Amino acid sequence: MPIALLERQEEQQPPVPPSGVYVPSVKAGESIFGYLARTRGGFDLPRYRQLIGAANAYKEGDEAAGLAAADATSRANARLLLRNTRIGELRAHPLFVDGLFTLIEQGVDPARAASLEDWKMGDLVDFLLEQPEEAIKSCMTGLSSDLIACVVKLLSNEALIAVSRKIFNPLPGSKVGARGYLGARIQPNSPTDHPDDIRWQVFNGWAFAVGDVLLGTNPVSSEVESVRTVENVLRDTLETFGLADVLPHCVLSHIDIQAEVEKREPGATALWFQSLGGTEGANQTFDVTLSKMLAHAAKRTGRYGLYFETGQGADGTNGHGEGFDMVVHESRKYGFARVLAQYVAQARRGAGKPTAPWVHLNDVAGFIGPEVFRTREQLVRCGLEDIVMGKLHGLTIGLDVCSTLHMEVNLDDLDWCLEQLMPANPAYLMALPTKNDPMLSYLTTAFQDHVRMREQFGYKVDDRMWAFFQRLGVIDESGRPTEHFGDPTWVYLQYRKRKGDVRSNEDILAEGRARMVEVRARGVWLAEGHGASTWELNPALEREIRTLYEDAKKSLFAELPGTFTDTLPGAVAVATRSEDRVDYILHPLSGEQLSRSSLASLRALRDAQAGQYDVQLVISDGLNAWALTDEGHLAPYLERVRTELTAAGYKVAPQPIVVKWGRVRAGYHIGEVLYGSLPDKHSHRAILHIIGERPGSGHHAYSVYITAPTVGTWAQEGLVDHDITRVVSGIADTALFPSTAAVATVNILEQLAPL
Repeated sequence: MPIALLERQEEQQPPVPPSGVYVPSVKAGESIFGYLARTRGGFDLPRYRQLIGAANAYKEGDEAAGLAAADATSRANARLLLRNTRIGELRAHPLFVDGLFTLIEQGVDPARAASLEDWKMGDLVDFLLEQPEEAIKSCMTGLSSDLIACVVKLLSNEALIAVSRKIFNPLPGSKVGARGYLGARIQPNSPTDHPDDIRWQVFNGWAFAVGDVLLGTNPVSSEVESVRTVENVLRDTLETFGLADVLPHCVLSHIDIQAEVEKREPGATALWFQSLGGTEGANQTFDVTLSKMLAHAAKRTGRYGLYFETGQGADGTNGHGEGFDMVVHESRKYGFARVLAQYVAQARRGAGKPTAPWVHLNDVAGFIGPEVFRTREQLVRCGLEDIVMGKLHGLTIGLDVCSTLHMEVNLDDLDWCLEQLMPANPAYLMALPTKNDPMLSYLTTAFQDHVRMREQFGYKVDDRMWAFFQRLGVIDESGRPTEHFGDPTWVYLQYRKRKGDVRSNEDILAEGRARMVEVRARGVWLAEGHGASTWELNPALEREIRTLYEDAKKSLFAELPGTFTDTLPGAVAVATRSEDRVDYILHPLSGEQLSRSSLASLRALRDAQAGQYDVQLVISDGLNAWALTDEGHLAPYLERVRTELTAAGYKVAPQPIVVKWGRVRAGYHIGEVLYGSLPDKHSHRAILHIIGERPGSGHHAYSVYITAPTVGTWAQEGLVDHDITRVVSGIADTALFPSTAAVATVNILEQLAPL
C-alpha cells in the first residue's frame, strides 16, 4: 500500500481519548442535563456522577473511583456544565439515595429551597461572592448538602477563602468559631493511655496559651473502664482550674462506649464524639446507624452536645464510594451533622433550656493517606473546600491539617499549608506538643504553630480562656509572653496549689521536672521553652522530631527479611496482590486481597486443619515491618497470647500465617477462606491479625485486630469488616508491653466469642 494512503488512513483514525472523564467540548449555555440529552440521548446516572466528579479539583481518590477529569479541558467543561445547571434540576436528580440522604434532606428548609430552584449554579456562586454574611445566612438553610458540594467545585481557592471569611457560626456563649478567632483542640494522646501523659500535655498546651475549644484524647483502649479513667483525668484537670463550664473534655471512643461510661458514672463525660460517614453503609463501618445517632442526639440536653470527625476519602477507602465523588460524600457528612445538631437543639428545647446546641465538627484533612491525595496543594484545596462546606451547613468547623507519614507532605510542607489555609479563618486547629502525634503517628499542628498563626494573622483565643491564661501567668496583661511562657512545670505548680498542696514551690517544681522526664521516657514529646522566637520549637526537640520523621520514612519501605517466616515454627507464607512496596503504599486495595497462589495455599491449610481450631494468628508487615522484627516486640506477644488463649479454653492453630504487603482487610479475606465453608454456622471463629502500623512515633509499634464472628458470617463474602472488629494498638517494648497487650487481646476475644 502506498505510503501516502497509509498516512491518510492514520489521519482519519479518531484520537484516543485520555483516561478519566473526558469532556472535550460543550455548547454555549449547555447544562449537565442538556449535555446528557445530546450525548447520551437522555439521563444517564453513571455519566451524571462522572460529570459532577469531573468538576472537582484533581485528587487521587477521585481518580481511583473513575470520577476524575481526564484533563484540564474536561475539568473546565464539566464546571461550565455545572455552572449552567439549574438548582431545581440538580435536586430532582440525586446522585445516590439511601436512608441517610433522606434524613439529610429533612434538614433542609423547604420554603428556602423552593425559592432557589430557578437559580443556576452560577447564580449561587455569584451570590456567595457578592452578598454579605446576613444575606448568605438567610438562604443557607435552603441549601442541600449536594448543592453545597457542587458550589465549592466552582470556586477557586481564592474564592473559597473569600466566602469563608464572610460566614461564622460561633459556639453558644463563646468566641469559638467567631470572626478573628482561632481556637485549639488539645489532643493529649498517649501510647498507653497513661494519665500523666495526658495531663502533662494539657499543662504543656496551656503553658503556650493554647487550648480553648476541647481537651480531646484518642484512646488506645476502648474498654469502658479505660475510657472512664481517661475521661476523669481530663475532667479533673478542668474542674481543678474551674474551667468545666468554659470548655469540654472528650474521649474519642465509640459513642456507645461514652454513653456507657456516663451511665456508670453520671457526669464523667462532657462532649460526646463520633466519626461520621456520607452513606448508611459508610456509617455502618463505624458501627453507627441513623436511629442510634438520632437517639443519642435526643439525650444531649446538657451544656455540651456532640463532636464529629470526618475526612474526604474515608468512605471510598472503606468500600462505600457508591459511585459518587469525595466532595459530595464529605458534604453529606456535614448534612448528617446539621440534622443531629437540630435534634440536640430540639432536645434542649424539650428540657426547657436555650436551644443553641454546642455541636462542632473537625475535618481531619489528610489522615487517610496518598490513596486519597498525595500533595500539599491537594491538602490545601481539600481544607478550603471543607471549611466552606461546613460553614454553609451552619456548623462550627475546625481543621486537622495533617498528613500520614506515607504522604508526600513533610514537616515543612505543613507549615506552608497552614499559611495558605489560615486566611479562611477556620474555627480551630489541632494542638499537640510537636507536629508528631505520639500515639496515632501522624503529623499535625503543634502548640507553637498556634503561637505563630496568632502572631502572623492576628487571630485571638476565646476571651474566657485568654483571661485564664493571664491569671495563670503565662501571658501578661498586654498579651505578651511572661517568663513562665512555655514552662509546663509552672502550670503543674498552679495545679498542685489548687489541689491544696502545701509544699514549697521549689519542691513541687522539682517533682514536676521529674514527672516530665517520666512522660518523655514513654515517648511523649513535651515542648519546653522555644527557639529564637516564641513560636519556634526548642532546637534540641526540633532535631529529635526530624530524626523521628526520617526513621518513619525508612520504616515505611522496610521489608520483612526473607528468613522471617523460618523463625516461626509451622508458619505459612502468603502474599497480597500488591506488585511491590510502592504499589502497596499507594493502592491500599491491592494489599487487601490475596494473590491466587496464596489462596491455593490457604485452601490447603483449611483442608489440613479440618475446622478443629477456634483461633488463627495472622502476621502482616503493614506499614512498618520493623514493628515485628525489633527485638522484644513480636516474640513475647506470641508466647503470652498462646498461653492465655489455651488457658481460656481456645484451640489455637499451630501454623501462623505470614502475609507480605498485608493490610487489615487481608485478615478478613483469610478468615473467609479458612472458616466460611465450615459446617457449624453458629460457632465463632477468630482471626487475630498482628500488623505493623503507622510509623513515626519512634516506638515501631504494632496492633492486633481481633475479629470473631460466627462461621455463618464468615461465609458471606465481604460482610466481615471493621465494624465488628476490635483492636489493641500501640504495642511495643517502649509503649504497651507485648505481654500486657496479649492479656488484653484475650479479654476482648472472650467478650466477642465466649466459649
